[in-house]
Amino acid sequence: MGSVGESDKYLLNRHKESHFTAGEIVRDIIIGVSDGLTVPFALAAGLSGANASSPIILTAGIAEVAAGAISMGLGGYLAAKSEADHYARELQREQEEIDTIPDTEAAEVAEILAEYGVEPHEYGPVVNALRKNPKAWLDFMMKFELGLEKPDPKRALQSAFTIAVAYILGGLVPLFPYMFIPVAQKAVVASVIVTILALLIFGFAKGYFTGNKPVWSALQTALIGAIASAAAFGMAKVVQG
Repeated sequence: MGSVGESDKYLLNRHKESHFTAGEIVRDIIIGVSDGLTVPFALAAGLSGANASSPIILTAGIAEVAAGAISMGLGGYLAAKSEADHYARELQREQEEIDTIPDTEAAEVAEILAEYGVEPHEYGPVVNALRKNPKAWLDFMMKFELGLEKPDPKRALQSAFTIAVAYILGGLVPLFPYMFIPVAQKAVVASVIVTILALLIFGFAKGYFTGNKPVWSALQTALIGAIASAAAFGMAKVVQG
């Protein structure tokens, strides 16, 4: 495969890409914080509706945060591990096809390039160049035929850790007032105010980093949390009655 020319290098050095590339980390943070803010919030509101004391609510909330962080982290680990295992299987299968039926695989390269409007006399040299470089050929097929990117080997552990920590940080927010206000009926009011504010800030940040409308994302996130807590509080009152 040919190397990049000097003029191309000059242009590439002058132009610095500003794309956001931390999508997987942001996704894990969103998953952890959104569940961490909502689930313990609803639990604390429900227990407050059942007239439980602040120490009991705090104990139950911390237990839920610990269990939730482990569960969510494990879920993130298994999801990332499954993605890596799937990539490894497809990589092996594609390598076997390149080794056993190279002409067919070369025809697939030509077909892919033709879909981008490249003419036969233009993609012919590209196909021949890829056939001389098996590693690049395999990488091309994984990306453009199967649409798969090689996952980071550390991705599973990073995902588990990020989701778990994000869940803990989010889960402690609605429990924070119960640490200082012994009367649960007063603590729940403070918890609602603090958590709704946190949901608005989190929703705004989520919308900003994911390319959605930040204000709408903030209102939507806060509304979901409010509905969950109100439902839990109301259900506790119904059961108690």
